[in-house]
Formats: sequence, structure tokens, C-alpha cells
Amino acid sequence: MAEGWFAALALTLTMFVVLDGFDFGVGALSLVLARTDAERRAAIAAIGPFWDGNEVWLIASGGVLFLAFPSLLATAFPAFYLAFFLVLWCLALRGIAIEVRSHVESPLWRSFWDVVFGGSSGLLALLFGVALGNVVRGVPLEPSRPLTLAFFTSFSPFGAVGLLDYYTVSVGLFALVALLAHGAAFLAFRTDGELRLRARHAERRLWLVGAVLFVLVSGETALIRPELFAALATRPLAWPFAALAVFGAVTSARAHRREADHLVFVGGALLLGGLLGATAVGLYPTLLRSTLAPAASITAPAALSAPYGLSVAIAWWPFAVALAVLYVVFTFSANREKIRSGD
Repeated sequence: MAEGWFAALALTLTMFVVLDGFDFGVGALSLVLARTDAERRAAIAAIGPFWDGNEVWLIASGGVLFLAFPSLLATAFPAFYLAFFLVLWCLALRGIAIEVRSHVESPLWRSFWDVVFGGSSGLLALLFGVALGNVVRGVPLEPSRPLTLAFFTSFSPFGAVGLLDYYTVSVGLFALVALLAHGAAFLAFRTDGELRLRARHAERRLWLVGAVLFVLVSGETALIRPELFAALATRPLAWPFAALAVFGAVTSARAHRREADHLVFVGGALLLGGLLGATAVGLYPTLLRSTLAPAASITAPAALSAPYGLSVAIAWWPFAVALAVLYVVFTFSANREKIRSGD
């Protein structure tokens, strides 16, 4: 049962990154690519039908943690208190900015909320990347002691680590660039005119930068968690995810040359999903690794909740996920037309 709920957590987090990730990318890029008020309105209109529904997957991830792995949540929440509240503030400010920027006919008012929208979107992408870096690297867990996590210590990813070090910052920058590229692909898919052309150019350049950062992060991961790559090589379940990531990258590159914007976006989504899926397979069964005492690491079987609650949840969880997936399919099928950015 631990494997199933670990997979459920990985699925909801992956769906959140792939779906809400393009919202973050569009938001951050709107400050750079959208040069007129009409283009900024077009960028917001492009994600308008999607952004609030996409955040449901983050709530679903929290629900799985609370239901299936409550001890992990109880251990990690105090240590990541500041990071959690930064995420909540950014999510709230994004929603406020989208809703109120057009309530006052003032360039200053709109510019202020445009900056809030773009800044909070970019910071969210960076924060979630840093969070992933902390999960892969580990945290300073010790037996019989509450977990505390400084903002940063020696900036080293070994021993008594902090929230930030050179590894978690590298993963955060890779996540930021990858989601910016994902957002640029979505913007090219959903808009027209000069905004689409700028998004296409930005998407290609961002993925090139992302490829360089991916090589850097992979090298750092091999140094910090060499057993992760060994697990990927010996676990056949990871191979389809790796193949999916490669297929997504090839599909996106070929579609970009043919100006098939929808396939560029789909290819990027497959690439992100494949990378996250392979990472989850490599990490199992560890939920939270200790950088100080390996025996203190929290594993999925050890952190699993009581069987009765999980058996009840099994009855409704697939139904709830099926509804969420149907909503995503319906939203994309109902909003296939391009947003005019020149009006």
C-alpha cells in the first residue's frame, strides 16, 4: 500500500508542476514578452480558464500527505514554515493581481499589479524547484530531535544543511528556466501576432539554457546522491519515464521547426512529466532523507497512516482524480482558440 500512496503523491505533484507550471511561466514572462497593455491582457486571458483549476492539484498533494503520510507532514512543516508561507503569499498575490488589475483605469495601478503577478509567479517556480532540491538532497534529520532548518548555513549540501545551498539553488534555477520555457510554449500556443513570435523565440532559448542547467544539476546530483542514479539504472519502472522525457524533448524540438505550437507545448509537458516521474521512482521508498543520520530518514512504509483510513480513501480517491482529469481535458478542449493580442 505504501507504493500506491507514494505513487499517488508523485502523480498529484507532477500534475501540479506540469499544469500550474505553465501558469507560473506565463506570469513571469508577461513582464518581458508582453510590451503593451493589450498584450498583457492577452497573456492573462490565455491562462484565465486554467490557473485556478490547476492549483487544485497542489491541494490534492497536500491532501495525500495529510491522509497517507501524516508523520512526514508533522515533521517537515515546522522546518519549512517560512517557505510554506512564502508559497501561500505568492499564490494569494497571483490570484489578487489577476482579479484586480483591471478594476481601476490607471496605468500606475495596472503596472503595480503586473509586477506583483510576474514577480510572484517567478518566485513560485523558484521556490518549488528549491523544495525539490531539498527533497533530493535531504534535510538534517536526527533521531529523537525535532527537525529545524536554517535559511542557509555554509552553503554546502552536506551535513547540517540549510534551506539554500549551491545544490538547491541550482535545482531552483533549473525549475525556473524550465517553467519559463513551458510557459513560453503555452503562450505561443494560445496567442497570436508579435506576442506569439516573441514567445516562440524565448521558448527555444530558454530550453537551451535549461539543457545546460540540467547537465549541471545532474552532475551535482551524482556527487550528492550517487545512489539515485544507481536506483534509476536498476529499476525498470524508471525507464519508461526516462523514455517519455526524451520523446517529449524530441517532439518539442521537431514541432518547433514546423511551427506546430500545440505540439511544442505537449512535448514540453511530456518532458517535465518524464523527468519528475523518473525522479520519484529513483527516490522511493525515501520520503525525506537525512543528511546527518541515514537511519533517521523517513520512508514511505514507516510513515504510512492507519490502514482503515487508507482503505476508505481508496474507494473515493480514483473517482476524485478521474473528475479532476476530466476537468483538465474539458478545459483544454473548450479553450483551443487563440487569444488576439493586438487589440
